Amino acid sequence: MNREIYLDYNASTPIAKEAVEAMQPFLTGHYGNPSSLHWAGIPAKDAVERARGQVSDLLGCDPTEVIFTSGGSEANNHAIKGVFFANRDRGDHIITTAVEHPATLNPCRFLEKLGAKVTVLPVDRFGRVDADDVRRAITPKTILITVMHANNEVGTIQPISEIGAIAREAGVLFHTDAAQSVGKISTDVDELGVDLLSVAGHKLYAPKGIGALYIREGTRIEPFIHGADHEGGRRAGTENVLLTVALGAACCIALRLIGMPQVQELRDLFWEMLKKRFGESLTLNGHPTERLPNTLNVNFVGRIGAEILGSMPGVAASTGSACHAGAVTLSPVLAAMGVPPVEGMGATRFSLGRTTTREELEEVVCLLDGVISGRRLA
Repeated sequence: MNREIYLDYNASTPIAKEAVEAMQPFLTGHYGNPSSLHWAGIPAKDAVERARGQVSDLLGCDPTEVIFTSGGSEANNHAIKGVFFANRDRGDHIITTAVEHPATLNPCRFLEKLGAKVTVLPVDRFGRVDADDVRRAITPKTILITVMHANNEVGTIQPISEIGAIAREAGVLFHTDAAQSVGKISTDVDELGVDLLSVAGHKLYAPKGIGALYIREGTRIEPFIHGADHEGGRRAGTENVLLTVALGAACCIALRLIGMPQVQELRDLFWEMLKKRFGESLTLNGHPTERLPNTLNVNFVGRIGAEILGSMPGVAASTGSACHAGAVTLSPVLAAMGVPPVEGMGATRFSLGRTTTREELEEVVCLLDGVISGRRLA
């Protein structure tokens, strides 16, 4: 193999050309502080507000409901901790699921040290939570439900709109980690019924180090960073104009490409090619239909995913298992889904992007054929 093939777009994406172009003027000029009211600060302020509007267009909300963060992890931390600290007079109970990203589960564990009661709901074999389980978990002390929109490993899409209706009926705030779904499927906040939504820039062709948090008007939330009156008093710190304008540009492109039909077509073709070659020795992780259009997580039964990928150094993809001292452990997501170890140890995630080609996928199938046919890995 003489070229590199990138199939790890759920981990990070290249920066879109439009995002790079949006940053250029702020690399050598427009260096003023956005909070300054003079000639140097006004262009920077205008750029930040234009980007805020571009993000809000993608989310279907008012620009004043968007604040910029350093990424998806900060957005999740702000939503979860901010709601807890601002609403302790109302309760101390948080509901989440077993397949959340660590940027959700770890803040919840941290808050448990401060007195929070956290209910972690199970998921089915597809990685989906039952909305009725969410309803039954609500107590008079529940102040927040946090459920990711789409899983980063297997791509399963949660019944967010259904949970949103339950949360609204119960008067409970609802947050969704949409780091993987923004730019791939619709993330209209009113359709989803959420009060808070997290965005990670580098998952949608913006640079790393920039994200956003949607906060519905009227939501009680403590600032995550205390200081001056930036971002409407909700996040202190001088705005990162350079990365903010890039996120805005990336959101403009994403709005035009929602649904990713061409990528999904390639993803489905890839799955058919793999099934034809590997048959019953291949199984699917995640929901067969309620899944991100670019994500394919499969098990090479009886094999070790990390060793398969290690034999194909030119292919960038991810594995759902880890091998330490000769022992293979499943990711918490696959374990929560009940994936048998003999299957899950061969878990491999291929996530496609805008520039993925059929030729690349055909080449990967050929490489997999050679690796798996050559010798047993387990």
